[in-house]
Amino acid sequence: MNITANRLLAAAGLCAAAAGAIFIGVQIGHPPADVAHLVTTEMTVRESAKGAMAALALAGITGMFLRQHRRAGILGLAGYLLLSVGYLAMFAVQCIVGYVLPAVARTDPRYVQDVLDAAVGETPSGDIGHMHELLLVSGIGYALGGLLFGIALARTGVLPRWAAALFAYGTVSVLALSALPESFNQPFAIPTGVALIALGVALWRDQRRPAAAVPAAPAEPALAR
Repeated sequence: MNITANRLLAAAGLCAAAAGAIFIGVQIGHPPADVAHLVTTEMTVRESAKGAMAALALAGITGMFLRQHRRAGILGLAGYLLLSVGYLAMFAVQCIVGYVLPAVARTDPRYVQDVLDAAVGETPSGDIGHMHELLLVSGIGYALGGLLFGIALARTGVLPRWAAALFAYGTVSVLALSALPESFNQPFAIPTGVALIALGVALWRDQRRPAAAVPAAPAEPALAR
């Protein structure tokens, strides 16, 4: 099978759709963010899924940007770069939460709880070191980058505008979580998940459409001998 640009963009669309499905699915029945739940196998699976979601979403938005980078302009480029940094930082956070913090919890559960509090938008009671900067980069990149990228997608009109607008809304709305209870984290993930699925499927379908047939050039008349 030849690897073509269309097939790569179609694969990126499937990655975005898968990321959206995981983003919604991982929130179902999500336990509270505390040390007691963090050290369970269930949370390791959930955090692994979130890490996979961030990687798949990064592949998906890359395909979306490449599909329309000429039309997206500076706004699209800025949004894509910020959102990429946000997803990369998110991937790092999920790896740390899923595989590093459970081990740290055995010796310093207070620090682990402070990190978990900060991750869900609450104010930690102690110093969490450079995790503070990592969480800040993840949050700002995801929220601001998602807003700009969603607006750029809506302006180009290559993919469904409603899905692009929903993506912009879903990503920037997480900024409100710092003023809301932790229970709001799960519902706030649904708009972004739905938007990723819709955008991903649209990108996949766009690349699966057969190219318009190119009319054959008229045959030249045979030269008289």
